Amino acid sequence: MQEQDNTMKEILEKDIWGSVQDFLNWGLHLGQGEKSIHITVGLVLLLSFAFIATSFVLKMLRKLFTRKMGQEDRLKFISIFKFIKYVVYLVVILVTMSAAGINVTVILTASAALFVGLGLALQELFQDIIAGILIMVDKSLQVGDIVDVDGKIGKVFEIKLRTTRAITRDDKIVIIPNHKFISNTIYNFTQNHKTTRENVKVGVAYGSNVELVTRLLEEAVLERTGVLKNPKPFVLFEDFGDSALLFSINFFINDSFSDPRIKSDIRYAIDRKFRANNVTIPFPQRDVHLFQHNPNPSSLTP
Repeated sequence: MQEQDNTMKEILEKDIWGSVQDFLNWGLHLGQGEKSIHITVGLVLLLSFAFIATSFVLKMLRKLFTRKMGQEDRLKFISIFKFIKYVVYLVVILVTMSAAGINVTVILTASAALFVGLGLALQELFQDIIAGILIMVDKSLQVGDIVDVDGKIGKVFEIKLRTTRAITRDDKIVIIPNHKFISNTIYNFTQNHKTTRENVKVGVAYGSNVELVTRLLEEAVLERTGVLKNPKPFVLFEDFGDSALLFSINFFINDSFSDPRIKSDIRYAIDRKFRANNVTIPFPQRDVHLFQHNPNPSSLTP
């Protein structure tokens, strides 16, 4: 009986388990000694298991962190989580290979030049991704914000991990790399609130009734729909210009994106009211004085 048990044990160890080990060790063997690399069936299976287990854990963590988030915050977190997921996968693969007996230092050393070149080539890409993460975390930019980037006014409608998309006032889409929001000075018209103060400047002829001009400017603004009654518009007598008395009418609106159209309507109203009340908008004038130069009489004598 004992001999049969020993025989079965030998069969299991030598035949079955030996065949399994041979199958798991079957693959590609490169190099010798410490610098050897073995890509075997067992390694592939181990990496697959680690990959599946990591995916499961990351999926559970994502659900755990996003279960109480709003829809907008959830989408932002998922965008950041995708970048983190790729980094975690890379770390898991290296750790698994190291645990399987592969010297990952050899792989990292052989890939060092490639990583350096790739890092230099993708430097701006990494800047955009890091900037995208910072934007989403600190909420320095949000969908609906009106921004001025390189002289272009746009309303943000999509924030991604690498780029931000905005629509301009002439219905064109501008794609903005996220690093610009970190490295450049960006004007955000609606960061603190949706209300912005705008103004229209105009000059009137010297001798005009400044009280009448003030009243007409206020009327032109208050008649325009879209201009807020509170805070109340106000007029500034800015300066005595070379050819005109300089005024500005300041008003508040909730839609900075439609600012050019609102200003245009106000200018139409100002011109109409000035004509009806005989208020003149002068054009630049210059007084030119001519002096006749009398040559030296002594220079004309032969």
